[in-house]
Amino acid sequence: MTVADFTFYLFSVVLLAGGLMTVMARNPVHSVLWLILSFLSGAGLFVLIGAEFVAMLLIIVYVGAVAVLFLFVVMMLDIDFAELKAEMSKYMPLAGLIGVVLLMQLGLAFGTWEFSQGIDARLGNPTPPLDQAHNTQALGLILYDRYFLVFQLSGLILLVAMIGAIVLTLRHRADVKRQDVIAQMMRDPKTAMELKDVKPGQGL
Repeated sequence: MTVADFTFYLFSVVLLAGGLMTVMARNPVHSVLWLILSFLSGAGLFVLIGAEFVAMLLIIVYVGAVAVLFLFVVMMLDIDFAELKAEMSKYMPLAGLIGVVLLMQLGLAFGTWEFSQGIDARLGNPTPPLDQAHNTQALGLILYDRYFLVFQLSGLILLVAMIGAIVLTLRHRADVKRQDVIAQMMRDPKTAMELKDVKPGQGL
């Protein structure tokens, strides 16, 4: 067994164990930590197949942003774990049914899995060749050259979706004091301030 094979099996076992413990852990904080371990193991597997960009993307986006955000939210919320477990037991039959359906779908997918024709030739002769451009550089050239317009349009769609979510969830409450920057800049010092002549020994 080579070092690459040992590393592959190590990352695979850790990934499966991390995913299983993410679901089965009783403490939500521990679940998030197991999820981070699963992401790191998945990034290691991407590095082994030569997809360094996807691996770094997985670490930066999911581990550095999403998982840490989950961890902060779970740790800041005052969660009653006893009540959470009691509520979870009511949904176990439905969750089990959904799990069985997902396992059946995975079995069907893996049962009919076939590689496309000419996959060995494409893997042996990548475009562009590795001596001309690294895979991360080639991916950047494709995104920002051939598919530049599509890439920018997808970013614009995500921006519109984010603004729409903010607008839909924003609620203006009358009992909340909000800052009015324009009113603060345009106020008259004569009406905003009042001078008091305080004599010695006399309070306000």
